[in-house]
Amino acid sequence: MNADQAISSRRALETDEVTRYARHLLLPGVGRAGQERLASARVLVVGAGGLGSPVLLYLAAAGVGTLGIVDDDLVELTNLQRQVVHETADIGRAKVDSAADRVRALNPAIQVRAHRGRLTAQNAAQVLGDYDLVIDGADNFPTRYVVAAAAARHGIPHVWGSVYRFEGQVSVWSPPQGPCYACVFPEPPSADQAPSCSIGGVFGAVCAALGSVMATEAIKLLTGIGEPLIGRLLMHDALAMRWSELPVRRHPDCPVCRVPESARAPSPAPVVEPEAVESVAVSEIERELGEGALLVDVREQGERDIVVIPGAQWVTLDVIRRGAEDLPTGARVLVHCKSGARSAEAVRLLRARGVDAVNITGGVLAWIREIDPTLPTY
Repeated sequence: MNADQAISSRRALETDEVTRYARHLLLPGVGRAGQERLASARVLVVGAGGLGSPVLLYLAAAGVGTLGIVDDDLVELTNLQRQVVHETADIGRAKVDSAADRVRALNPAIQVRAHRGRLTAQNAAQVLGDYDLVIDGADNFPTRYVVAAAAARHGIPHVWGSVYRFEGQVSVWSPPQGPCYACVFPEPPSADQAPSCSIGGVFGAVCAALGSVMATEAIKLLTGIGEPLIGRLLMHDALAMRWSELPVRRHPDCPVCRVPESARAPSPAPVVEPEAVESVAVSEIERELGEGALLVDVREQGERDIVVIPGAQWVTLDVIRRGAEDLPTGARVLVHCKSGARSAEAVRLLRARGVDAVNITGGVLAWIREIDPTLPTY
């Protein structure tokens, strides 16, 4: 399917479907023909989270005939602030199952395919090959690059969105009419440049704003109406309540969408993992403190507002990166963050300066899980 054309297949509507979609049928440019195209369309939604939730609900309500859902995660209490396709009773369930049930309840006439697991360079081409369009609401960069490569390989439009704190971005990647994701973002940012929502936070309603735009773009592409966001990056600032637009172009040397299919890279070059650092379990903290060790928390203020390990001194990772930490010399330093990644970086930096620093495996999440389950998590 070309991104600037509607899909060619159409499925005749049943009588009750004519009533259900009557408000669409009244729209110039959509009408019965457009609704029949939606009824025959197959759309894959990657991620049943903050963005995938409104996308799935609106595409199901719009009558997209087949919805595929990809996710490898379980529903957690912290998800419910923004992931509206799930309910409190779904905590602990696979997100694909929870989302599939909700979508079927909203519109029993559509087909739902649950793909539990993560898209990889090995399976993405096979999964995407069964769909007319893919919508990427993934929360990690490796998956985004895998989706981009597979979509370019199959020649299907790739609707993409991303949110962080009070902001978000949306675009439609569809070479050769416009760039692919890798043309505009050839390399993933570092962890400190783009921390996850679990670290930096996200304003729940921003997901609704961006997700509805993504669903709108998908419906436009499937029915052939309007001007899709091809070659345009739409940006949203919720605090200023402002939308802005940035033109984007194909990269002449993009390894994903320029070279022949056999030579296309499924993802950027693998990131070399940093060497492991010395670590201790949370169960050892009390003993270590009794022997004179210092406990250091490198998380951000917002995270500490949720939960802290008693006795932890606050020294952010940014302070350590700048070499501005004021830690006593000669003491053993136990470093923790949320789950262990940022504290591992801090340990490497401190040890390079001669500090006897060790990483606390699992961070504050391990403390909650193993030492004090009554504490709030995030």
